[in-house]
Amino acid sequence: NGTLEKVAHRAVLGCRGNAGVIPIMFFFLAASLASIGPGNIAAAALLAPMAMVVAGQVGIPAFLMAIMVGNGANAGSLSPIAPTGIIVNGVMANAGLVGFEWHNYFNNLIAHTAVAFVGYFLLGGWRLFKRSSSDTPISENSTAPVTQTSSMNQASQPFEPRHIVTLGVIGALVVGVIFFKVHVGMGAFTGAVLLTMLKLADEVDAVRNMPWRVIMLVCGVTVLIGLMSRTGGLDLFTSYLARFSSQGTVTGVVAFFTGIISIYSSTSGVVLPAFLPTIPGLIEQQGGGDALAIASAMNVGGHLVDVSPLSTIGALCLASAPATEDSRALFNKLMIWGLSMSVVGGLTCWLFFGLLW
Repeated sequence: NGTLEKVAHRAVLGCRGNAGVIPIMFFFLAASLASIGPGNIAAAALLAPMAMVVAGQVGIPAFLMAIMVGNGANAGSLSPIAPTGIIVNGVMANAGLVGFEWHNYFNNLIAHTAVAFVGYFLLGGWRLFKRSSSDTPISENSTAPVTQTSSMNQASQPFEPRHIVTLGVIGALVVGVIFFKVHVGMGAFTGAVLLTMLKLADEVDAVRNMPWRVIMLVCGVTVLIGLMSRTGGLDLFTSYLARFSSQGTVTGVVAFFTGIISIYSSTSGVVLPAFLPTIPGLIEQQGGGDALAIASAMNVGGHLVDVSPLSTIGALCLASAPATEDSRALFNKLMIWGLSMSVVGGLTCWLFFGLLW
């Protein structure tokens, strides 16, 4: 109902035209929005169009903005009240790893924050701090499509009662889940019913905009994983992983493989539901190991590559790039970034979850 768009617009205005601060603001905004429930894909879908338009207006390289928005959204993806976090925690629970919801979240948050900021400054983000503008970043002279500009102008208007109530419901859900152990599904459902009954949201549009393809994908993959387990396919896959790793290198190897596959496949719908159930068998075949360290490596490795243009988040940033941007060059940069992150993820996870764990 326009609430989160208004929050995003106010955050952009708060940067007061400082080109170096704007991508950083979008990182934390994307991480915050993904963490409070919508998840990484929904947060990127909400913010990428606005972020890319602002980048074009202020003169921020689209590649740098995509890195910050994409990694910011992925940083909050394993929140216990976000869709991907719920999926991952459920699969881990089936593998015997229960009670590590916040552990997973903070591991992923720290990894993406470190990678995003190192990449941002190494690739020239520090130069942007020398440039500032007194103009409002979002203006009528935008090169954005008319629909985007109109939406942003509406978002710049003051908060209405429906927006305030919506923020209150979101806040109540977060507090309820964290401090009162409210079931996240039932809590969110109750909040949605309340907003609908108060005529603060259009339930028809809400249902229409739900990610039904992703929902069906997750349900279908869950069935396939069950079939793999019953027919011995999961044991075969586990043996394949064990063949290429040892107790000392397993975290780096699994992070690398999850990253490579996740470049062109759904992390939450395919990759992690396929890899996480292999952990008990992998440890058994190697004669020992830390299940939580391996699971953490899979989670981080699978998400670090998701700014690839073949992934949903990278594709959203590419599709939202300003008309003045060379789309082919941006595609190539995002592809190189995604491929390199499989290596970075493997080395990082081997170092932190293998050597230092």
